[in-house]
Amino acid sequence: MSKVIAIDGPSGSGKSSVSRRVGETLGFLHVDSGALYRIMTWQCLRQGIDTSDPVAVASFAGRVNVTFEPRGGAVEYLVGGVPPGDALRTPEINRHASPVATVKAVRDRVTGWLRGMTRFGDLIVEGRDITTAVFPESPARFYLSASAEARAERRRKEEVAKGIACQTADEVKASLLARDVIDSTRKHAPLRKADGAIEIDSTDMTIEEVVSAIIGALPDEWLKGGAS
Repeated sequence: MSKVIAIDGPSGSGKSSVSRRVGETLGFLHVDSGALYRIMTWQCLRQGIDTSDPVAVASFAGRVNVTFEPRGGAVEYLVGGVPPGDALRTPEINRHASPVATVKAVRDRVTGWLRGMTRFGDLIVEGRDITTAVFPESPARFYLSASAEARAERRRKEEVAKGIACQTADEVKASLLARDVIDSTRKHAPLRKADGAIEIDSTDMTIEEVVSAIIGALPDEWLKGGAS
């Protein structure tokens, strides 16, 4: 049976960077669940679906087709045989992703995709409802947190590095805080720290320190036996 490390947390808490490092260290495939919601959003916008209309989004969700391939230490997503790449990381997608992600039909579709990925082997899956809704039975569940200032700075640096920065630091922070409210108050699978999950505040920690904390908290038999 595949092992699953589940990691939740708000935007900018370090989920992606940490998950990739842990995956590389242990040989687990990295799975970015947030990218699937961005794909849904991207496809809605491309097809002219009103993202503020949950009925329209729900109806459209079943028509979005994504294929999956293990590649380079991660599960890669393909739409029409092509990876979306940085098309998913624009401010426009950021603005529309939250309302799309609140729609139950969207969350159900993405949850099904994620659970099906266990066929590829051991996974480290990051998102906002992985520990509570997608893999609640995993013995390795973590919640990453950080101050709003630290998260905004991280997100700003990511945007600059990708050449898509078009927001000030204050605008990035405001966007993150607005997303926090939507994610934590939505009706279906809200962002929260799951009972029994280990919380790690990464505000003043390096990526390496967070990675070490996660690996050190994994079940002993996982480390002794290695990835399956």
